[in-house]
Parts: sequence; C-alpha cells; structure tokens
Amino acid sequence: MMMARIPGLLPLSGLTPVRLARRIPLSLERIVEAAIAVADEGGLDAVSMRSVARRLDVEAMSLYHHVPSKAALIDAVADAVYAAIGAPEPGADWRDALRGNARAMLRELRAHPWALAVVDSRSTPGPRLLAHHDAVLGALRAGGLPVGLAMHAYSLVDAFVFGTAITERNLPFDPATGGDEFAAGFELPDSLPHLRELVAALLSGDGFDYSDEFNFGLELILDGIARRLPG
Repeated sequence: MMMARIPGLLPLSGLTPVRLARRIPLSLERIVEAAIAVADEGGLDAVSMRSVARRLDVEAMSLYHHVPSKAALIDAVADAVYAAIGAPEPGADWRDALRGNARAMLRELRAHPWALAVVDSRSTPGPRLLAHHDAVLGALRAGGLPVGLAMHAYSLVDAFVFGTAITERNLPFDPATGGDEFAAGFELPDSLPHLRELVAALLSGDGFDYSDEFNFGLELILDGIARRLPG
C-alpha cells in the first residue's frame, strides 16, 4: 500500500514522513556570532572562514556573500565586542561614563579572553566601535575635560582595564574569591615581614580584598583625573 503524499512532508526511507527543515538564512550577525563561539572554544587562532562555516553547517564560500575576508570578519567581531560593551547614555556624568565603560569592558574581556587581541588592534574599525569611542569622548568633553585630558583619561582607563584582564588571567587563583585560600597556603619566614603582613590582611579581611582591587584602583584613577580638571 502506497503512503499518501502530505504537503510539506517527505518520506524518510520510504516510510516515515518528516517535515522539510527550513534553514535559517545566513546573515553577517549569524556569522559573527559563530565566529565568537569558535574563538570562545579555541581562541582567536581557531577562527577561519572554514571553522565558522562548519559551525554554521554551511559551505565556506557562502560566507563570502556577507563578509569579504577573514580580516573583515575579525573587524566585525571587534565591532560586536564594542556593541556588547555599550556606550554611555547622553548626558551621563563623565565619571559614571568612564566607570561604566571600564566595568563593561572588563566584563567582556573576562568572558572572551581572546578579545584582548582584537578590541583596539583593527586598522579598519567598524561603525559601532567608532560610535562607542565617540560617545565616551563626548561624555568626557561634556563633563568639562579638555580634549587633551579626555584623551589621556580614556587611554589611561583602557590601559588599566587591559592590564587587569591580563593579570587576572595569569593569577594562580580565582580573583573573584579574593585569594584567601591561596594565601592560606603560604608559610612565610620572619625575614619577609611585609609579605607576612599582606597575607595576614588577606586572611583577616581587614582592609584588603583582591576581588575589589579593580574598583579601588579605578576610583583612584578617576580621583586623579578630577584633580586635573580646569578651574
């Protein structure tokens, strides 16, 4: 007995009807998301047109309809990172703008360690990356920082964020825990009094918590910038 044809279905092995799968159309957004997923799993070196195409279950050549080269793809990935960081709201206080930008950038660098090699390395930055920089600089200028001071402030905070991300990646403990368990494993001799004092402070929780070092250092930087404001 022949199986009746049902609209929208095809027979599998001549017996089982299955609905035709509708492939989601490719787009630059989907390609960038796939590239980020590949980088998260294998690092930036793992990203290629072929690896991204495999992730999307398509032929590599189909990607070129949306992005002309791997370099352009990495440009788009950098642009997406800055889109995730977000930009200050119009009218934001300059300190809030720098603080919020720094915290959001560190969040993204923690989530995507490979992004350190991407965010400020592109010779052809994308529109969202440029708009992000313009918005932060705009908040600084609106807050009364001269152009030169705004440039120094933005550059200094970025350097602090990047340095924090690199340091945290290489620490022998999870910075979110404050390093208490790591410090507890040390038995330091009396000939190292300042290190003994530091370990004691870590273990007592009195005045020092590594997990708060980023916020503490950021506020010191913002205070120093504020002292440079004219008038």
